[in-house]
Amino acid sequence: MTHRIRPLSFILLMASVLSGCTVNVEVGDSPALSLMDRVDHRYAQNGDVKLHYASLGEGPLVVMIHGWPDFWYTWRDQMQALAEDYQVVALDNRGYNRSDQPEGVASYAMPELVGDIAAIIKAEGARKATIVGHDWGGAIAWSVAAYRPELVERLIVLNLPHLNGLNREQRNNPKQRAASAYAFAFQKPDAHEALSAEQMADWVTDPQARELYVEAFKRSSFAGMMNYYRANYATPESLDSDTAPPLLPIIKAPVLLMHGLDDWALLPGALNNTWEWVEQDLTIVTVPGAAHFIQQDASAFVTRTITSWLADR
Repeated sequence: MTHRIRPLSFILLMASVLSGCTVNVEVGDSPALSLMDRVDHRYAQNGDVKLHYASLGEGPLVVMIHGWPDFWYTWRDQMQALAEDYQVVALDNRGYNRSDQPEGVASYAMPELVGDIAAIIKAEGARKATIVGHDWGGAIAWSVAAYRPELVERLIVLNLPHLNGLNREQRNNPKQRAASAYAFAFQKPDAHEALSAEQMADWVTDPQARELYVEAFKRSSFAGMMNYYRANYATPESLDSDTAPPLLPIIKAPVLLMHGLDDWALLPGALNNTWEWVEQDLTIVTVPGAAHFIQQDASAFVTRTITSWLADR
């Protein structure tokens, strides 16, 4: 099923989070709510942090990582299709829904997030997995592939350019710097105080699905959500410095990179030169008319593309 979110709508959502006002965004058909009753809910442990994830299907392991503001259920359409040939697990990132919500910015630093994915792969008794990530989940996916390449069979990233390209654009492209302003605002110490579960779920107008999102966000840590930005996102000061961050290690796995071209926050210029940072084959698919939440904006197309790309490998 395809849920189309207009680009302006997500801009209004971001504005509403920071200003406290409410917006309503139109979406399409009702989601596959029956998935809630079909998945197996499991837990993995990374140190003191317990991670919740939903599992569906049998076969080679696929790990799906959501972004902000979301939870494991964002992958509902892709999970059902992939579960015909794979074991698909979709986690609640730390800080979200039924996963633990540790305090402190350091608890959300990228090495901890990479460790969460390693813990889930280990809990499932696998040596490696296909890693799929969107938004912050994409940043985590890139980092797992860069720093724990032995864990990654194949890599699929949705609407999160390679971190080298994103950093380059933030430093050199005024349009991307302006598009990142919301993230700089999220780094402020009190940013989480402006959030509410209802506002963050306001883009889901299907009553049943929206209820699930509100419930998930009410169980979540808003401070934890913002700590992703505080711990890992570049600051304006760091972008203005003369010292650029080190490049990520070369990605060893095959990569499918999909990007909705109507994403106002992550501009497509950051996709350029991705081929310089990937050792094996790289497939870049851009989708006109799809915005940031491409897995829902163009659900059927994304699902077909992922299943076809995996089948070829």
